[in-house]
Amino acid sequence: MAQWLTGEVIENFAWNSELFSLRVRVPRPFEFVAGQFVRLGLAADGERYQRAYSLVNAPDDPVLEFLINRVHDGDLSPLLHRLTTGQALQVSQPPSGFFTLNEVPAGESLWLMATGTGIGPYLSMLQTQIPFERFDRIHLVHAVRYAADLAYQKQIQAWVDAQPQQLHYQPIVSREACEGALQGRIPALITSGELEQALGDTLTTTSQVMLCGNPEMIRDAKDVLEDKGLAKNLRRKPGNVTVEHYW
Repeated sequence: MAQWLTGEVIENFAWNSELFSLRVRVPRPFEFVAGQFVRLGLAADGERYQRAYSLVNAPDDPVLEFLINRVHDGDLSPLLHRLTTGQALQVSQPPSGFFTLNEVPAGESLWLMATGTGIGPYLSMLQTQIPFERFDRIHLVHAVRYAADLAYQKQIQAWVDAQPQQLHYQPIVSREACEGALQGRIPALITSGELEQALGDTLTTTSQVMLCGNPEMIRDAKDVLEDKGLAKNLRRKPGNVTVEHYW
């Protein structure tokens, strides 16, 4: 049964006016597997609001971190957006979810594809040794609308610099030109071959793909990957494509 811990905000970092990272200290060690999520909760105006958010931090980091986009007509995210250092919020325990690397079969390459805040679980995974020990090549693909939505750029680049032969990063920006980024949607860039060309690798049945984010992206990407012979990964029938719907 889920329990609630009272956490303390130690930082609310704004990437832009809508996208922010919330760092939270909890009163005791918090164990989770990279890729899992918890619920954050706040009370306001006599109501209690809660929503699931993936953990961005490494599993051995004592400070929990969440990448959040403010939804103006949402119940919780505007409240979280206003939190300041020292304020309290509730964090559910234990963590939940099966969007983890131990659910992904063996393969030669690992493609981590996300839209928006869906990059969160991958950031946690890449702070462990698991993907680097299991896969020869790792491709982090992050699709957003505007360049300002490309969070954690310095951290990602530091990881790429440390593992240049193994880890590759490809941003995608759909609504404006951005140096170094592809333009368009993930499914279309798979279909055209532009994504594979940019990363210098090929999506085959020796690849493992994780999809996280916009349900439309996941639906369409699954279809184009299936056309390439990459089937959905299920516990009862292992395949190549593991998915997490993010909203």
